[in-house]
Amino acid sequence: MAVDVRQVAREVEGCRISQRRFVDWLKEQPPLASERPSRLPEWSIGHVLTHLSHNADSYVNLLRDLPQYDSVEDRNSAIEAGSNRIWTDLIDDVRSSCERLDAELSSRLADPSTWEGSATLLGGAVVPRSVLPLLRWREVEVHWVDLGCGHDLHDLDRHYLRSDLRLLEMLWRARRPIGMTPLHADILQIPPHERLGWFLGRVEVDGVPPSGLT
Repeated sequence: MAVDVRQVAREVEGCRISQRRFVDWLKEQPPLASERPSRLPEWSIGHVLTHLSHNADSYVNLLRDLPQYDSVEDRNSAIEAGSNRIWTDLIDDVRSSCERLDAELSSRLADPSTWEGSATLLGGAVVPRSVLPLLRWREVEVHWVDLGCGHDLHDLDRHYLRSDLRLLEMLWRARRPIGMTPLHADILQIPPHERLGWFLGRVEVDGVPPSGLT
């Protein structure tokens, strides 16, 4: 399938803008204790921020045709080891890693061949290279909500929301029996940001099982 270079360029730019907005937002927050619980089970805000930093570097690796992480164990131990740092160190780590990924993405915009072929994520999932900018954009937007510091699903960037809902619904349908399987009517009736939350396991809908995508 041919790569929609213009769509990828929009998602690269969206990812870069989201990273900068997130870093600016972090700088404006009063210092927080790294051990403060996040919305993710067993993860503090220190875990979430350390993950976001390491994840940015992992996307640099993917763009360079390197393994995303050395292993699941190394990824998890690095997040745990970095999770108890002071607020300023956490922010500096996020900022520097986002800058490295921003530079890597910028350097590749003029080369359409960058987005051809596939990449293997941690855990073995093989994805088109063209979705890497959107996947990183998701990491920033959704984990921003996961911090539990006042940024919620209704604050998601609308361009991100539109792009990722399209991808998530496609993935959901691909896991259903052959044929057209419609989303449950109750899922179609909730606002788009809540629908994305359901796809990603952040929202429960009475009477509807989890999406199974996470």
